[in-house]
Amino acid sequence: MAGPLSSGTRQGASRRPLVVVLGASGYIGSEVVRELSRRRIRLRAVARGRSAVPAGGLAEADVVRADLTEEGAVADAVRGADAVIHLVARMAGEGSWRSAASDPWAERVNVDLVREVIARCATPPGGGPPPVVLLASTNQAADGGPQRSAYARQKAAAERHLLDAAARGTVRGIALRLPTTVGSDAGVTPSMADRALSGEALTLWHDGSVRREFLDVTDAARAFVTALDHAAELNGRACAVGGHVVALGDLFRAIADSAARHTGEPPVPVLSVTPPDYAETGDFRDLDVDSSLFRDVTGWRPGVPLRRAVDDVVSAVARRRALPR
Repeated sequence: MAGPLSSGTRQGASRRPLVVVLGASGYIGSEVVRELSRRRIRLRAVARGRSAVPAGGLAEADVVRADLTEEGAVADAVRGADAVIHLVARMAGEGSWRSAASDPWAERVNVDLVREVIARCATPPGGGPPPVVLLASTNQAADGGPQRSAYARQKAAAERHLLDAAARGTVRGIALRLPTTVGSDAGVTPSMADRALSGEALTLWHDGSVRREFLDVTDAARAFVTALDHAAELNGRACAVGGHVVALGDLFRAIADSAARHTGEPPVPVLSVTPPDYAETGDFRDLDVDSSLFRDVTGWRPGVPLRRAVDDVVSAVARRRALPR
């Protein structure tokens, strides 16, 4: 096992390696920061919004607020880094990642920003081992069909830039393709939990048999840190992390059952409805992803069962709803 979390990666054995997390205030980013704070490293948490590093950790931490789309911001953020975890993505509007097709800023953030990070991290000749750039990608990028989303195409383009740079030896590049992450702050699970707690039916755009992979956000964060530990073996690879495979109908019924335990009412129904205009072809078919490479190399496995992850999300949403408004 050889990675940038080992001390002395670039400037001597006594130097703590510097790991930079871009997008540190996001719901995945904040968990990655939490994981890294337990390591004896220097940690730079960079985000446009407020972020924090848990107290009492082993890391020497620095919190930086920056808009990476501004001139010179990327160079400042990654200066001196032994490793960069790139978690920044442009997801705006009601459709979340679906807005990439119409959002003029999406390409700038999801693709061009990755290219800039690579350029600023590239080690000059004779400058020692190249830093690791670890990109958060998506399972959707593995689908090469003509109907894949604009967001998936942008993530695939970002992957190509990174892996090309790894092939040239200017950085050590790894793309981690994530399934849908389950957390209390973003995504379909908390929004469905809120509806179920309000007594509203949960709606599907199909019969519920379409299968997806889901992964608890803490397991996703652990996957990023594990990838850094195995940077030498994973260099130049795009790896699916994998998660728990479940039919969407079963997931929504698990959310309804969990909410019912909080409210004391019967579970809300799970209904099929007419898909919205922004639904895409990929919404109606399974996405089969092979995650054996990442698991075989690292030994990583999901640690949080899906039902527990769902219960955690529903509990967090219920606590938020109980707060004074």
